[in-house]
Amino acid sequence: MAANLAALEERIDAACRACGRDRASVRLLPVTKFFPASDVALLAELGAREFGESREQEASAKVAALREAGVDGLRWHMIGRLQRKKANAVARWAHTVHSVDSERLATALDRGVAAALDAGERAEPLDVLIQVSLDDDPERGGVRAGDLEALAETVAAAPSLRLAGLMAIPPLGVEPDSAFERLASLHTRLRERHPGASELSAGMSGDLESAIAHGSTCVRVGTALMGARPITSG
Repeated sequence: MAANLAALEERIDAACRACGRDRASVRLLPVTKFFPASDVALLAELGAREFGESREQEASAKVAALREAGVDGLRWHMIGRLQRKKANAVARWAHTVHSVDSERLATALDRGVAAALDAGERAEPLDVLIQVSLDDDPERGGVRAGDLEALAETVAAAPSLRLAGLMAIPPLGVEPDSAFERLASLHTRLRERHPGASELSAGMSGDLESAIAHGSTCVRVGTALMGARPITSG
């Protein structure tokens, strides 16, 4: 795992050099879904402090296990599609949600975070990244580009949320450069009205160089760091 982490850091370094960006402007977010809490603990020993998860129940269990083990100072990111009925639970452990794609989900998260703040289960608002569909097919997750501004206004107006930026996944069969170029354009337009929405979560194991060239500030990497997913029963 240490060797994989070092290799990834070098890839990110090289990608930043290639497009003239400051290495400090890009964060590596290890995606630890399907891997045990013990692997998260190993990454924490190697210096990682932020982790991406995609299933609420699995993430909640890891958060609890690591707290019990005394591993502190971690930030957890919800990067998978999120059902509204899970909003209250996610609000208790997530620092950031990358996959907000509807006003109803944003409203549910705002209520959940407010309740968690009142109960002392968290100390600050939830950072929200709006997931945008790059092919205007919301069935695969993401708000249509034409509906992005309305959703951004909803998130920005929510008392318990902070509009942090955008997230996207390139559609299957589309060249990453083309997809990330469109994402960068959408992000530029968003920041004209919401200057604080500076985060751009884009790029994974196979396309992080292209994402960085188009402005990604957070690359979400699982396979290249963790290896093949363990076989699961469900």
